[in-house]
Amino acid sequence: MNTLDTLHYALRALSAHPLRTLLSASGIAIGIAAVILLTSIGAGIQRFVLAEFTQFGTNIINITPGKIRAHGAAPGSIGSARLLTIEDSLALKISRYARYTNATVTGNAEIRAGGRSRRVTVSGQGPDFDKAFNMQVATGRFLPADDPRNPRAFAVLGAKAHEELYGSANPLGSIIQVGGSRFRVIGIMAPKGQVLGFDLDDTVYIPTARALEVFNREGVMEIQVVYPPDAALDKVTADIRRIMIERHGREDFTLTPQQQMLSTLSTVLDVLTFAVAALGGISLLVGAVGMITLMHIAVAERVAEIGLLNALGATPMRIRILFLLESTALSFLGGATGLLTGMGLAWLLKLLATDLPVSIPWSYVIGALILSGLIGLAAGVVPAMRAARLNPVDALRTE
Repeated sequence: MNTLDTLHYALRALSAHPLRTLLSASGIAIGIAAVILLTSIGAGIQRFVLAEFTQFGTNIINITPGKIRAHGAAPGSIGSARLLTIEDSLALKISRYARYTNATVTGNAEIRAGGRSRRVTVSGQGPDFDKAFNMQVATGRFLPADDPRNPRAFAVLGAKAHEELYGSANPLGSIIQVGGSRFRVIGIMAPKGQVLGFDLDDTVYIPTARALEVFNREGVMEIQVVYPPDAALDKVTADIRRIMIERHGREDFTLTPQQQMLSTLSTVLDVLTFAVAALGGISLLVGAVGMITLMHIAVAERVAEIGLLNALGATPMRIRILFLLESTALSFLGGATGLLTGMGLAWLLKLLATDLPVSIPWSYVIGALILSGLIGLAAGVVPAMRAARLNPVDALRTE
């Protein structure tokens, strides 16, 4: 028997037992499909979360009060003798790397307009907020570049806040009450949707200094510095740190680059994708166990056939190759079926869940297919060695 004859014989052996072939291949197919589907969901979640974070830009450094060593402290937590102020934000403008600086104060407050009231997020921002964070104004304008210490009482409504208070009416020029203060509406933001649970559309934007008065605060919660994309991050942070230390006398603040946050988040999401791939790999392992079992059964059922092959001159090596080809063909059949099934399910999920950018990570797909091939070889090794060791006379006596 040459190699082509051996392959033809192995395929004939598989087609002669269609049910057993189907059961053996289905275990691998289910495992491959599970790996593709789960990793597609994991990669889709990763892309979705990263897109949520990066839609405002990646070249941003957040400055929070207090020197902390671990990430995750609540914004505005007070851990230093000196608070962050609007003057700190203005001082950072002298940095050669600062394109925009913005001081932020955020809280919840009740707003009233046109006989209606609603509790929304009130966000105190500077005049460069819309440019710094890629926010678009649908109607009117954003907060003007007034004196940051004493700005005019202007307000810009989020899309949902506008709809809830005014319906389809034009609110420009009208007066709304935020807490105990009155503001004139000068703009409406374009719809932005929710970002990680925060509804940016159900928000009213007012000048930072006015927000400090509304919430009775002395310091801002956070300062953002937007720097050029081609600037070196270490040089940017060093320059910002120098300016802040000159003002505060010591490093009583924390710098958190957006790139650092994204890197940490990306690592966590990579682990998540690997974890769901491992779950799919368990299904693949179960399929491998099933294939090994059925290959052992095949050897037990074909003892007489193996004895006849030996009697006709087939060498032990040729018999080993025969069973290895059978197991490899089974794994290839299961892998191809699982690949098509998994891709089809991922495509269907993408159509049904339009908000989830399902993405097939081909590295995991290729890895799963290689693994299925290795499983096929491993599943056939022991049965093939067992078949090759059979004595031809004893094997023929079982007939």
